Amino acid sequence: MDKSNFAFGKINYILLAIAVLAIVIGFVLMTGPSSTETHFEPDIFSFRRIKLAPAICFSGFIFMIVAIMVKPKDKNKKE
Repeated sequence: MDKSNFAFGKINYILLAIAVLAIVIGFVLMTGPSSTETHFEPDIFSFRRIKLAPAICFSGFIFMIVAIMVKPKDKNKKE
């Protein structure tokens, strides 16, 4: 199969994998104990869950856009 028919190059897939990993890490950082009707958990307002995790997820989504937009280098380019 001819590799020139693929929309993305190897570097695009590597960058996409890094972006997905960053998004997953952000969502994992958002997890934690929840409040119930009888017990209030103040950890839901922690820096990690309110600011850090959403920032990492947002960065992952922006990085994914960049990974899609990166143009793969053409090895067979004639000048």
